[in-house]
Order: sequence, then C-alpha cells, then structure tokens
Amino acid sequence: MMKIVNGEDEFFYSRETGGTVVSSALELLSKLIEIRYPVSAWNIYVAQASDGDNWNADSPYCLELLRDKIVPLLQYFAYIEIMPRHHQSLWDVYQQIQKLFPNFAMENIDRVADIYPVFRALFKRKLGWKKS
Repeated sequence: MMKIVNGEDEFFYSRETGGTVVSSALELLSKLIEIRYPVSAWNIYVAQASDGDNWNADSPYCLELLRDKIVPLLQYFAYIEIMPRHHQSLWDVYQQIQKLFPNFAMENIDRVADIYPVFRALFKRKLGWKKS
C-alpha cells in the first residue's frame, strides 16, 4: 500500500510512551479523509475506543478539530470510553461535540458485561443520521 500520509507508519507502529495526545490521531484522520476518502465519494463512519486519557492542554485542540474539520464530514462518529473511573477532560470535550452534532454518539463501558449493550446501542440504526 502506498504511503500517502506522512508519518502514518510512525503513528501506528511507534512504541513510545509518556502520555496520550489524542489530537495526533485526529489530525491523521483529517488528512486521511482529505487524501483518501473524499466525502463526495465516500460515506465515512468513525469509531474511537479509549481509556479517556489525554493531556489536558490537548483537549481544546481536539474539540476544534472535531467541530471544525472532522465531524461535519462524517456520517457517524462513535466514541467509547473503557474505564470504570471518573471521566477526564476528553470526555467533557466529546460531550460538547455530542451537543452540536446529532451524528456523534458516546458511551462508557465500566465492566465487561457492558460491552455488548454499549456496542449495540451505538451501532443500531438511528433516525437523523446524515444521508448521502
């Protein structure tokens, strides 16, 4: 497969640790949509699963990216947080996005028994999704 997006291999295969910066994934998503999946030719669905960890200073930039560059192009965005604890700043930002866009949904998984019901709720057919 031809590498079109600079840093794609580095993003997916890097073994570095030291904290999560979610905006780097959202930037890559935005570039991939622009280069490989133009909305004139594709219906785009995105799912993100996370433990909710993100640098607090990065969360406002995530809000900007989702609000201004990503979610308006999508059919649907599903966010699943897998963590039985108090939500962090990423959850708060995503709640703001959910209020702005009917095609953005989010759920939390606290325990293993929640997995199937959460996925079923997020991926059932819903009225009000954008249609192409």
